Amino acid sequence: MSRYIGPVYKKSRRYGFSTLETGKELRRKQAAPGIHGTSRKKLSEYGVQLQEKQKVRFLYGLSEKQLRKTFEAAGKMQGIHGYNLLVLLESRLDNLVYRMGLAKTRRAARQLVNHGHILVDGKKVDIPSYRVKVGSTISVKESSLDHPVINECMNMDVKVPSFVSFDKTKKSGTYLRYPEREELNPEINEALIVEFYNR
Repeated sequence: MSRYIGPVYKKSRRYGFSTLETGKELRRKQAAPGIHGTSRKKLSEYGVQLQEKQKVRFLYGLSEKQLRKTFEAAGKMQGIHGYNLLVLLESRLDNLVYRMGLAKTRRAARQLVNHGHILVDGKKVDIPSYRVKVGSTISVKESSLDHPVINECMNMDVKVPSFVSFDKTKKSGTYLRYPEREELNPEINEALIVEFYNR
């Protein structure tokens, strides 16, 4: 299955989960989309696990194949499998561009990376799934410093998480460390994703 590029609000309402992490999608309507959206059926154990996996997929904007490969890579790391999965997802370049406040959404961050506006340690990287190493510097290319989308984000009051640092004047930041579990979305139950893939 390819990466989902349809309406974000519909997916958020389907799972009762803000895929933009703002909660904005669920303020106006909370019912699932469609004529039968008002009545949610009780899910089976498989259904609960599948829903949790889909929530993470749409949150980070991945295809099924990408999420599966990331899950397998997380299994080769030491530590808790589910937490390692979230760490790898947070280490993606498009996600860190979003976390630093250079884009309003992960989709917008993905586009900035794809179009070659972002540098990692001074080198242009146009692969959104690029895994950034701790200590790496992420910056905006010199010719893109006046990009209207980036400038618009610079005027917004965005809370930058403590596992990254960001200098608005230089439009440059550093991936300081792996995030702690408490710093990530509390609505995600990564253990269910591990159960889904290991069933």
